[in-house]
Amino acid sequence: MADRFPDYDVLAKRNTPSWNAQTRAVIDERLALASRDDVLTPDARATLAYLIDRVVPQPVGRPRVNALALVLDKLARDRRDGFRHHALPPLGEAWARGLAAIDAEAEARFAARFVHLEAVQADAVLSAIECDETITDWPFPPRVFWKWRLLPDIVGAYYAHPSAWSAMGFGGPASPRGYVRLDANRHDPWEAAERGDGSLVPAEVHNHHVG
Repeated sequence: MADRFPDYDVLAKRNTPSWNAQTRAVIDERLALASRDDVLTPDARATLAYLIDRVVPQPVGRPRVNALALVLDKLARDRRDGFRHHALPPLGEAWARGLAAIDAEAEARFAARFVHLEAVQADAVLSAIECDETITDWPFPPRVFWKWRLLPDIVGAYYAHPSAWSAMGFGGPASPRGYVRLDANRHDPWEAAERGDGSLVPAEVHNHHVG
């Protein structure tokens, strides 16, 4: 898919009034986060890495999103959501057992671990999980794991990263400046604005035409 905001980089706002010291510190820590080797087993981490790549491919032509590091950090810190589905165990246990179940499903279908599957095979495994059409015994309902643990944790990590924000033209945090134009199709002057051909137009011009 073509980059709809090819010239936009949210990190250009780092030293503008959009970000205060606390915001810069949080984002800098997030960008510097490296994958941990003290969470899960090596096989489980490899499965998780490939799983993330299938669910949220890297943005084209932009710095990599370290979603794996962000998910592993959540597990290491045991940062729970404050709620969970009654069919799922706590965060770390759910991921450990879920990743093992994904590998077992891959072995049953294609005689190989998930990380060794071709893309179309890996996606077939994920589709079976999403649709509750697995052929192996799972420790909990596969679709519940998909909806309540797999997608929220992976997608949440991915879209917590500035590279993903830039790819979709999102201005990221705006503290202390804040957003002012909150109506549909309105942009603040310092935000990215999309044009039909994928290039940028100044937000002030865009605002003039939408009224």
